[in-house]
Amino acid sequence: MPQQPSADVQEFLDAHPVSGFQWLVFVLCFCVVLLDGFDTAAISYIAPRLVAEWGIERPALGPVLSAALFGLAFGALAAGPLADRFGRKRVLVGSVLLIGATSLASSFAGSLGALTAWRFATGLGLGAAMPNAVTLMSEYCPAARRATLTNAMFCGFPLGAAFGGFLAAWMIPAFGWRSVLLLGGVVPLALGLLLVLRLPESVRYMVAKRHAPERIRAVLRRIGPEAAEAADFTLAEATPAQRGGIRLVLSRPYALGSAMLWLTYFMGLVIFYALLNWMPILFGDAGLDPRTAALIAALFPLGGFGAILCGWLMDRMNPNLVIAAGFALTSLAVWAIGQAAGNLSLLMAAVFVAGTLMNTAQSSLPALAAGFYPTQGRATGVAWMLGLGRFGGIAGSFLVAELARRQMGFGAIFTVMAIPGLVAAAALLVKQAARPGEAAPRAEAVLGH
Repeated sequence: MPQQPSADVQEFLDAHPVSGFQWLVFVLCFCVVLLDGFDTAAISYIAPRLVAEWGIERPALGPVLSAALFGLAFGALAAGPLADRFGRKRVLVGSVLLIGATSLASSFAGSLGALTAWRFATGLGLGAAMPNAVTLMSEYCPAARRATLTNAMFCGFPLGAAFGGFLAAWMIPAFGWRSVLLLGGVVPLALGLLLVLRLPESVRYMVAKRHAPERIRAVLRRIGPEAAEAADFTLAEATPAQRGGIRLVLSRPYALGSAMLWLTYFMGLVIFYALLNWMPILFGDAGLDPRTAALIAALFPLGGFGAILCGWLMDRMNPNLVIAAGFALTSLAVWAIGQAAGNLSLLMAAVFVAGTLMNTAQSSLPALAAGFYPTQGRATGVAWMLGLGRFGGIAGSFLVAELARRQMGFGAIFTVMAIPGLVAAAALLVKQAARPGEAAPRAEAVLGH
């Protein structure tokens, strides 16, 4: 059969059911995000042991708790443009190997300064890994299922963070706090080797960069045999003046939406990291024993599976409004945690509900960003949202430290922490109002214009 002149890659993906090859991409990216969540949260679970073993004051934990977040921010800001230029797979593999090597080194740290430095280096890898996993996964999805699949993949992050809490509660008493970081180093090194062998490059990236048709055809044939009939491949999307990277992200059609995505992610991480890093300590101050405090705090990131339902809703409704509603409800639930002190059952329920709402809304933002930007700037757009948003995590960690220094009560701290959820919801409403037609669900949602 003679080959057709050309085939649009997104139309090809939309015309086929999700294949085993695409599920392989999903699983590998899910594992990356799972490890990202585990390594990001690991330091919060070992913090109480550091206070006891090294005899340090709690305010001194601020730098070591936030070091990885600084690394996350800079890693993401650098990795997005690099991935748009050199490819998603190369940057993703390199970042996973960096996570493994530096986490392994941090397990041997002999001082708070050395641990802080290694956590910063680990953060560079974590910051580069997340946006590239999200971008690569989204670029293998049919448009009608993109948000659902991307959100499901992103559930690996809260699952990894929660798994870290439960695992730390067992490993630290048995093997010491260094064992958590040791495990967080060995597993990424093994995963990095698996990614080298099995993870493909993004097919949309290969088309945008005009890679050889034979290479693109070989990948698409694993999704559908009809790919063999195409002589060439195209992308039916136009970018302003064919700009890419940060120039596209900051161009007039995208600038306000980009700013609102940055603000939303920033505010979400103010809540997430403030609670993730400080809940075990705050619960301890409220009278819970360390083990119970750690286990209840681990319920907070465990609630991220609501993102799958949110992704399903985003594929069928206005995604900006769906996520804005999630952040508004998050604000209410975080406030409720502060009112549950003294009632263990109510506290557990409040933490789990707040975690479900918080992680559902926050985990849906990368899928929203991936659909907002075209291929030439997608990795940069997602990465810069994640990178700039990480400064919200830094602010959240120091904010709770400052509130505790001012001797604010348990309920008052959680009332303050509820405010960023309202700001995040408002930012998404502004993004929606600026481009009311952009977020309407449609078959070619990836184009966004």
